[in-house]
Parts: sequence; C-alpha cells; structure tokens
Amino acid sequence: MKVFNTLTNKKEEFVPIKQGEVSIYVCGPTVYDHAHIGNARPLIVFDILRRTFEYLGYKVTFVSNFTDVDDKIIKAAKEEGITEKELTDKYIKAYNDIRSGLNLLFPTYSPRVTETMQPIIDFIQSLVDQGFAYEVDGDVYFRVTKINEYGMLSGIKVEDLIAGASERVDENDKKESSTDFALWKKTDEGIQFESPWSKGRPGWHTECVVMINDIFDDGRIDIHGGGQDLKFPHHENEIAQSMACHHHPIANVWMHNQMINIDNQKMSKSLGNVLWAKDLIETLGCNVFKWLMLSTHYRNPLNFTEEVLTSVKKEVEKVENVLKQTSLYLQVQHYQQEEYSKETVDTMVEALSDDLNTSLALTQILNQVKVLNQSMRVKDKDNQVISREYQTLIQMLDVMGFVHEMKQLSDNDIVLYEKWLEEKANKNFDKADELRGQLQMRGII
Repeated sequence: MKVFNTLTNKKEEFVPIKQGEVSIYVCGPTVYDHAHIGNARPLIVFDILRRTFEYLGYKVTFVSNFTDVDDKIIKAAKEEGITEKELTDKYIKAYNDIRSGLNLLFPTYSPRVTETMQPIIDFIQSLVDQGFAYEVDGDVYFRVTKINEYGMLSGIKVEDLIAGASERVDENDKKESSTDFALWKKTDEGIQFESPWSKGRPGWHTECVVMINDIFDDGRIDIHGGGQDLKFPHHENEIAQSMACHHHPIANVWMHNQMINIDNQKMSKSLGNVLWAKDLIETLGCNVFKWLMLSTHYRNPLNFTEEVLTSVKKEVEKVENVLKQTSLYLQVQHYQQEEYSKETVDTMVEALSDDLNTSLALTQILNQVKVLNQSMRVKDKDNQVISREYQTLIQMLDVMGFVHEMKQLSDNDIVLYEKWLEEKANKNFDKADELRGQLQMRGII
C-alpha cells in the first residue's frame, strides 16, 4: 500500500504502527447545516481507503468526530428557534443519513466535542502548566513560537505569519503574539462549560488532538485525513499541540483531498452554487454520485459539470445494465455459484493500493463489464464462465462500496419470462409485447 504523505510531500510505502492494524482519524463536520458535496468528498475518499485496507487484511479503527460547539451553531440555533443540542442532533442525523445513502461504512467511533469536554479542559491545563499556553481574562492561547517545528505540515514559517500580521495589528488583541491561537474562549453566549479559567467553550483546534489522545495510545495514529482547506491552520495547530505534549506530529501519514469546483468556479454560498449532498443522492442515486466523486484522483480538484455528469451516468448505466441482464439470465437458468476471479479483483485493488488510484479502478470495473458482456453474447453460452465473470464484477463493486441489489425472481416471474421468450421466438409479437409490459411492470426487464 502506497499513500501520498502531505507531511513529507511524497508518496510512501505504508508501514503501520501495529502490524496488521491501521488507525485512521478524519476530521468531521461542524454540524450547523446540511452536508454539501464538498463535505461528502472526504467521506467517500476515506471510506475507499478504509475498504482497501480491510480487503488487504488489516484491522481498521476508523474515527471521525462531530464538532457540536461553535459560533455558527449558536447562530443557526437562534435562527431556527431551537436549542443548540436540538440543532446538532438534527444535523448529525442528517450527516449519518448521507453515510447510509452513499453506502459508506460507519466510523468505529464518532466522538462529539460536548461529550469530550473534561479531557479537553485537562489537556489545555497541561499545556498551561508546561508553559505552552497562557490565560488572559478567561481566554487561553497557545504559544506558537515555542514550537520550533511549527509549519512542518504546511511549510508556512512563523516569521512570515508575524510579518503579515504586523500590518493589521488590533490594539485590543490580548494575545502575546499575533500567531497564537485560542484554546479556550470565555463567553456568555450559547452553551458554556465550567473551566479553571472561565465559563466558556474550547477553541476549534484542540478537539481533534484530545479525541485522538482519548482513543489511541500516546495520541499517535497511522493516518490523519481531511480536506485540503484544513491543512492550515487547523491541522498545523493540531500538530503544534501534539509536539508540545507528546513530541510527535500525531500521525505518521497525513492525507488531504482537494476541493470541488462547479463549472470551473469555487463552490461557495456567496456564489449561490452550493450543491447539497442529500439532494444529489436523491436525484442521482448512490452509484452515480460515488462514481462521479471517484472519477478524479482525490489529490486533484474535482470539477462538477453537466458534461462530466452525463459521462458518469453512461458508465454507471453500463454496469447496472449488464448486472441486471446477467442476474436475470442466471436465475432463469437456475444457475448459482459463488466462484469469482480473485486475480481480477486483486488487479483493481492494486490500483487502489497506489495512493487510491480510483479512476484506474473504475476503468478496470468497466473492463470487467466488457468481459461479462462478451460472455453473454456468445451463441453457445457457458453458464459457469458467465457466473464467474458476474461474481467477479460483484466483488469489484463491493470493494468500492457501490450498491447492487438484484431483483430476486419468483417461480411465476421465471415462467412469465420464459413465455415471453417463447412468444418472441414464435413471432407472436402482439402477445410478446403484452408479456413484455407485464415483465416491465414487475421490474424484471
């Protein structure tokens, strides 16, 4: 397995901390609104990563959090006239509905900030005690300049940050340095928690470090993932806190997926071009949505256009058509077996094992569609060959997490189908058309 490590800026052979096991943490959403397709991309990307590891025989511990304390949550709850908890519960359910709708594996753990508060407070206190953080008027800030390695992920230098900030100094800023970031915020608005410094709530950059500390030994994991927009400052600030407490950058491998554009424009609410994941799942279905997301390598921007969507729909239709036709044929033939070509599936997984080359993996699925179609077109059909190629395609789709629910025919369905074939062969076209209509109504053809 090879992955591109943002920390070293190169593709590397994956070496787990514990043999045969993989620990993955992916930054989850701030739950104040529905998920847009940009939120869905890391969901899909890291689900494929997890599935690939599991196919290769690894035991995967997969963690993704929910940020349920935030200024945006307070604002949204006021606008909707409900409590913050009612709001966050509502959007956590909506987010999990997206996971279900896209046939994604659920995380091993899904911690919430509100349920991790005491460990967060204890962690901040430890940073204060060690001199890496300081309190001013109930707020607590992290001293960035105490971390020599700051910028190791993003390549951004502290001196450049200071120089940039010197042009926009706020006289009311209580921080020792413009580069310092908040660990705890005193507040009298929204949900508040008691702490040694004030009633307030934590800063955003601390929660993930603490959740990883809570779940994994020594706060160290194999892979930390998220969108490219989190690389700086969020992930850089996570690393700074871990370097202070544990002297390591949390993860051996950092992975970041690129953003999504709509018709070559950045997707944003201000441009009015935001596409909601729930809407696309409803209109496109799981397989088209996922195929679209996986058609471009995760480290490249994905450009959503009608032209791309049309192409994706045609490719998914090819897959679904041959599955439906073959399933129907095998059931009519009363032929069932579970044998498949592991070699073919392994070839597809080799593509996924090369830094998630999903576009190549999809091409190999389409190649298998051609193989299956060819086996169905020969005059003297070999049911054993057809069944093996069919099961191989099913296995490939399973590894990628696509949905394939084939209609199971009843004895009456099979009798009706055979009667249709007979009438066609006898050129009784009116009767054949009548039977065809019945088959279509039953969803058989």
